[in-house]
Amino acid sequence: MATKTSAFDSAEYLDSPEAIETYLEDALESNDSAIIARALGVVARAKGMSRIAQDAGLSRESLYKALSADGNPELATVLKVIKALGLKLTIAPTHHAA
Repeated sequence: MATKTSAFDSAEYLDSPEAIETYLEDALESNDSAIIARALGVVARAKGMSRIAQDAGLSRESLYKALSADGNPELATVLKVIKALGLKLTIAPTHHAA
């Protein structure tokens, strides 16, 4: 008998601000723009893609495309999505000067 499986959807587990923060921090630590864009897309789906698209002033379809695995969103799009998610982008040094 074959084992039934279903696709894992990390958006289902992003149910708190802390979970979202940790998820996005992990994506940012990758330094991979595709992973970061995809993670923003997963968070947007968890929060409601239509609402995030509306709050960002973008169409739902263009947001799905920009934040897909094959997407390459412009920085302006990323910043709009971050704001629509109720987040802010901050900068910190990677090491401390001696």
